[in-house]
Amino acid sequence: MRTKQIHKLENPDIFKNQLLIWAQQFDDVVWFDSNNYNQKHGNYDAVLAVDAFTCIQTDYHQGFEKLKEYQTNVNDWIFGYITYDLKNDVEDLKSVNFDGLGFPDLYFFQPKKLFLLKDNILEIQYLNVVQEEIHSDFEVITHCDDVQQEHLPNDIKIKLRIHKDEYFEKVNNMLAHIYRGDIYEANFCQEFYAEDTAINPLETYKKLNTISNPPFATFIKCANKYLLSASPERYLKKNGETIISQPIKGTAKRSKNLEEDAQLKSNLLHDEKERSENIMIVDLVRNDLSKTAIKGSVMVEELCEIYTFDQVHQMISTVTSKVEASTHPVDIIKSTFPMGSMTGAPKISAMKIIEELEETKRGLYSGTVGYFSPEGNFDFNVVIRSILYNESKQYVSYSVGGAITSKSNPLKEYEECLVKAKAMRTVLEN
Repeated sequence: MRTKQIHKLENPDIFKNQLLIWAQQFDDVVWFDSNNYNQKHGNYDAVLAVDAFTCIQTDYHQGFEKLKEYQTNVNDWIFGYITYDLKNDVEDLKSVNFDGLGFPDLYFFQPKKLFLLKDNILEIQYLNVVQEEIHSDFEVITHCDDVQQEHLPNDIKIKLRIHKDEYFEKVNNMLAHIYRGDIYEANFCQEFYAEDTAINPLETYKKLNTISNPPFATFIKCANKYLLSASPERYLKKNGETIISQPIKGTAKRSKNLEEDAQLKSNLLHDEKERSENIMIVDLVRNDLSKTAIKGSVMVEELCEIYTFDQVHQMISTVTSKVEASTHPVDIIKSTFPMGSMTGAPKISAMKIIEELEETKRGLYSGTVGYFSPEGNFDFNVVIRSILYNESKQYVSYSVGGAITSKSNPLKEYEECLVKAKAMRTVLEN
């Protein structure tokens, strides 16, 4: 079904840049870059999938069943995304908040052309219908110049969907739900947006990736809709019969002063509120994974470990399980979706309260992007630290959120949101 070629690269970083430039000619593009972040569960350093041979694009109604049927029938590599609003397919929920972006709820495609990079080894896989193009494409890619991207004027006027006083009011409302016992924790998000705005998606992605260097960087082009993501978080991975989830809860800013930076990291590690946030979500993830796990196989590999990124320190836990070989990969995702780190606990109550208090339909933000392999393995990130862009609507959006617990201070939560938003704001305003 696919023709494969292996190439040894002299300079993988230069080639990655050339590959991404070359990809811009296609309507369907998914790019992942680990930025050489040393993560023990990674398969590839970078992946590019372009040029749809088949695809599925649908709203949330029976979305997981449609994806399951598509993935089973194609039985090949497929790449795409699941928006947060597929929650409405899993539970009796709704999404009625404002949506300025208009992305489809679910989108996957089978690429004609696929590039898998690990260290300095490039594996190219082309569907046989385009196999004769491998050689000429490789030649073109290796001669792609890093031409100066069209630089659009930065008169971007970023607005807040929820202003500061209203944010405090909403957080206090959520705290009232917690004190009443409706929920223990909920992830509350707010949108920053710009209307009548044009950006250069590739240039913007490159800037965001350069200042963040995250392990789950993603560039998606779906016709005139774009995701430019600097996500540090893995949602879910399947490798054979092993399932891996790595929720993030707990954030601290970085400092250029080494001593102060080490202190900020230590403070995060010992922060009682942040640890309790993380442990609550770990319990939720353990419960979600147990729905498809072989009995007794759910394990917490890491609890509240601190990982350092260019912009922030993060508290990350790693939870694993084993599944039967007969368990369908889409069912594993459906049984854990949406991810606990972006919802709260108990999950359904938290999602209802989130919908009530937030002002924006989340869409792809806090959803997931990833791929299924022909063997039924998969790897999906969490869409955070991301810019979303609808070119035809000239609408740019980024959202940030934080976990609200009984120990939350509304001012500190607001300040944490600004820390998380800093990279996206910097990229758009400079």
